[in-house]
Amino acid sequence: MDAVDLFRKLGAGAKFDFKRFGKDAGRFKVTTVWLFAFSCKYCHGWQLFYAENKTDGGEEEELENRGIQWLSSQDKKAKGPKTKAKDQLSLKRLKQLHSEKVNQIRHSNRINVHGTDIPDPLSTFEELQKEYGLDPRIIQNIKAAGFQTPTPIQMQAIPLMMHRREILACAPTGSGKTMAFCLPLLAHLRQPFNKGFRALIVAPTRELASQTHREMLKLSEGVGFRVHMINKGVDAVKKYGPKSAKKFDILVTTPNRLIYLLNQDPPALDLSSVEWLVVDESDKLFEDGKTGFRDQLATIFLACSSPKIRRAFFSATFTTEVEKWCKLNLDSLVCVNIGPRNSAAETVEQELLFVGAENGKLLAMRDLIKKGFMPPVLVFVQSIERARELFHELVYEGINVDVIHADRTQQQRDNVVSSFRSGKIWVLICTALMARGIDFKGVNLVVNYDFPTSAVEYIHRIGRTGRAGHKGKAITFFTEADKPLLRSIATVIRQAGCPVPDYMIGFKKIKSKVKRQLEKKPPRRSTIRTMPRFLIKKKPVPV
Repeated sequence: MDAVDLFRKLGAGAKFDFKRFGKDAGRFKVTTVWLFAFSCKYCHGWQLFYAENKTDGGEEEELENRGIQWLSSQDKKAKGPKTKAKDQLSLKRLKQLHSEKVNQIRHSNRINVHGTDIPDPLSTFEELQKEYGLDPRIIQNIKAAGFQTPTPIQMQAIPLMMHRREILACAPTGSGKTMAFCLPLLAHLRQPFNKGFRALIVAPTRELASQTHREMLKLSEGVGFRVHMINKGVDAVKKYGPKSAKKFDILVTTPNRLIYLLNQDPPALDLSSVEWLVVDESDKLFEDGKTGFRDQLATIFLACSSPKIRRAFFSATFTTEVEKWCKLNLDSLVCVNIGPRNSAAETVEQELLFVGAENGKLLAMRDLIKKGFMPPVLVFVQSIERARELFHELVYEGINVDVIHADRTQQQRDNVVSSFRSGKIWVLICTALMARGIDFKGVNLVVNYDFPTSAVEYIHRIGRTGRAGHKGKAITFFTEADKPLLRSIATVIRQAGCPVPDYMIGFKKIKSKVKRQLEKKPPRRSTIRTMPRFLIKKKPVPV
């Protein structure tokens, strides 16, 4: 019996001891080496044998059949238990590196997100097609509209909504919030379906709702979605009532018009199939009182009775009331905000101008016109009466000026907005509600004729300029009477990187109760008038 036969018989069924001889196995990496070990009664303990693999496949199979199990040092088995540990370490390291990269992207884009199981931010719009199956025609529409890369709010809000997460999102004015909720809705609905409305978007003003409706039509062009907006309540009853064919998919509306239809007997609108409810300018809609829509919003929530319902809230400013409500009522809420909360856009050059008393404002306004300005310009006042008064003063200054407020008919308001967009109107006087979400392209200057009643209102007002990365300017007039509110506005301006005198920041902070009172009831101001009364009555101008 030769040595080979002896080893074959002695090594029958033997396996390599990885724990003891792992290091030895690691030495033979240059050539494929077969390793085996066996316990021999003639020797002391385990013996390790090495042999170069010079056999072909047939010889290797024959040797295994004879009882010896040949193991390769380059085979996964030869790595033994340590390989599993190394793989786990490698996987942990890869996850750590990925997490660091994601955090770096969020940090560089000032994305702050709070919640659990948060998906990675979006880098390109093409990812929506690859990962979520978004219709390629919608991607083409995005490119055709001039959008190349997603903005910070779109980077995080879109993936969250694509995963059907309920969100509360806050981003500066002009940062692309409308597209951030429109794209996920179109992706989830996928195609038209005669089931009634499956997505509902609620906005505080008709002008903002019209704007959202236009954007949705542009994005869904060529896909076939039926996007509707309620124009007249009587016509809507026939169009969307129980007897309709339900050939509609998305509804964009204001709360009051929707409530009118829901209160019909029977309800003229069925929202039981709504899968997504989006509330734009949510902090305004949650306000109480005459200017708020909290009661209407509660009715709308109850009407959206589908078990699949998901809700998303968007605004340029956060309020603690909205945040508390969302945390109590939404499922697995994720909060997203871009940059510091309640901050102004850094693309706007902001200036505070002291005018002494109320009559100094008109002088400052006329001086601004005399020096020359680049239209279009938005001028904000605190009430409808003051909007009328200022219009009567500026209409004779030789500039194309008009006014928009809630007392004007819907046709008049639509005509004014259309004229302002087309450049026929240079200066548009409006109240604070118009500051909510309206995207007037290329507004170069915002003038706060009357001091805003809160930092939130100020942020929305000046947000009509400096949109989509463009530069803009905002001038805010203030008098001695505006001193209590000056500190909060000056803080917002300084946070945006604009110069503010130190004495303004040093003013005493007003109490919360006083602040709330000023928000609900702004200070009384003297009438804007330099023209004699008889002349105004003689030459009335329709407003």
